Amino acid sequence: MTLRCVTSLTAALLATAGLPAFANDSVLEATKDPANWAIQTGDYGNTRYSTLDQITKDNVKSLQVAWSFSTGVLRGHEGSPLVVGNMMYVHTPFPNIVYALDLNQDGKIVWRYEPKQNPDVIAVMCCDTVYRGLAYADDTIFLHQADTTLVALDAKTGAVKWSVVNGDPTKGETNTATVMPVKDKVLVGISGGEFGVRGSLTAYNIKDGSMAWRAYSTGPDNEILVDPDKTTVLGKPVGKDSSLASWEGDQWKTGGGTTWGWYSYDPELNLVYYGTGNPSTWNPAQRPGDNKYSMTIFARDPDTGMAKWLYQMTPHDEWDYDGVNEMVLFNDKIDGKDRKLLFHPDRNGLAYTLDRETGELLVASKYDPAVNWTTGVDMDPKSPTFGRPAVVEAMSTDHNGEDVNTQGVCPAALGTKDQQPSAWSPDTKLMYVPTNHVCMDYEPFRVSYTAGQPFVGATLSMFPAPNSHGGMGNFIAWDPIKGEIKWSLPEQFSVWSGALATKGGVVFYGTLEGYLKAVDAETGKELYKFKTPSGIIGNVFTYEHAGKQFVGVLSGVGGWAGIGLAAGLDNPTDGLGAVGGYAALSDYTALGGQLTVFQLPN
Repeated sequence: MTLRCVTSLTAALLATAGLPAFANDSVLEATKDPANWAIQTGDYGNTRYSTLDQITKDNVKSLQVAWSFSTGVLRGHEGSPLVVGNMMYVHTPFPNIVYALDLNQDGKIVWRYEPKQNPDVIAVMCCDTVYRGLAYADDTIFLHQADTTLVALDAKTGAVKWSVVNGDPTKGETNTATVMPVKDKVLVGISGGEFGVRGSLTAYNIKDGSMAWRAYSTGPDNEILVDPDKTTVLGKPVGKDSSLASWEGDQWKTGGGTTWGWYSYDPELNLVYYGTGNPSTWNPAQRPGDNKYSMTIFARDPDTGMAKWLYQMTPHDEWDYDGVNEMVLFNDKIDGKDRKLLFHPDRNGLAYTLDRETGELLVASKYDPAVNWTTGVDMDPKSPTFGRPAVVEAMSTDHNGEDVNTQGVCPAALGTKDQQPSAWSPDTKLMYVPTNHVCMDYEPFRVSYTAGQPFVGATLSMFPAPNSHGGMGNFIAWDPIKGEIKWSLPEQFSVWSGALATKGGVVFYGTLEGYLKAVDAETGKELYKFKTPSGIIGNVFTYEHAGKQFVGVLSGVGGWAGIGLAAGLDNPTDGLGAVGGYAALSDYTALGGQLTVFQLPN
């Protein structure tokens, strides 16, 4: 494998030299070599940036297909394969098959693992049977199945080392997210906010699968693992039982706040970062209060689970703006001083930059001009509403009331972006963000909670943002310090693919029609595109093998945006409103799971 110079940012986050001894050496060692793609997020900082530079803005136009692999599974293919050494590990959506491919033998299948899951779990998976990928540590592949079974597989043989059940699908608890190994633990979330589950982040010991700790999103301090005096929000202590005080009665027990997004980790600060999802139900009239800590960024100690700081982005969410999107860790100067920063492009249409050590809020700006539910966030630290978004009354589904159709809310419930992760380039100091350009009509109604049954309480319809380019997506370059768009590329459909930035000055992303696209990192100029067999909702990745750089992506249309195609739905309000909004997608692509890998000509 070729060793290359690692940028100062990546080195600060990932290199083993100078880091505390407690860091998981296997993950750090694997991710510091850019020949690997050893973690779903590219590195612990979720930068999705690679120092590989054989593919450049000058030669990317010559890319060609090197090889491909059929997964044998339909439905939506999110996440990406992992590459560690000469092995590639490929996952599928339900039934969550794992393939281990030998890159030295033209992708020969060395082993496969096919779990036997109860197909009833499909009915309680909100927005397709997606899975966002495997994790690697200590010669082990971690698979978190749809039915919430966490399995540790021997990376060489596929043999099961141990397994543990993280949730109960009969209550609506499922899994769609990857997991993240940190030190001697693996961190695991839960899905099911549309079924009234209670969100949590759980740490299991890598050695034997025993539970180390669990931190709920809602409830008493000792269960959400906050210290009322030491855990802070915007620099102030959270206070005793701050979550309980924000719910009516026992509603926090079915309060949502699920944790199905991406996780980041700073080894120097020893802090893990993640976001929580929407409160349950979607009818805001049924859950008065701020509904803490749904819609919240948490910074936690991975050893104990205790929260150091938190910040709630959308108190008393009225639109299903889950806060689970990625936290990208990067370093930059603000007012001439070096800062450890965190970037979070939220579903609510606001992009946040915070100090990741203290939780100080630095930037909160709209990253789509169509956003209209808020006029912006109060950025005055002396104000009693500091950090809160100002809600536009006409767009407030709570103010307008039950059984009233609030029209023209932007963004739609799937957000200005959903789970599809951004990329950061330390060369351009820009974030590359795949976005949705979609608005909605939203009518809440009263609903009763029954374990294992939908607990939604709203009817939605979605459509392209009006008075714009007519499409449903943009791929943007965002300045996280200035809080502004540098350039924006319109797309016919939402950009539901994770981005990749490279040292070669090229940024890659996929489209719902199925195109892999390469653009100039500085200008956004399109340099290359290739149409794969199905719509792309997977994340572009890159690796090096035998001295040659490759770029790959999973095709397989689905996810929330493609749920109509994936599940064969045709009622416009099905799929929580997405079926009607994306009805035209069937004119451009069809189902199919395939990995496509690209290279430059020999």
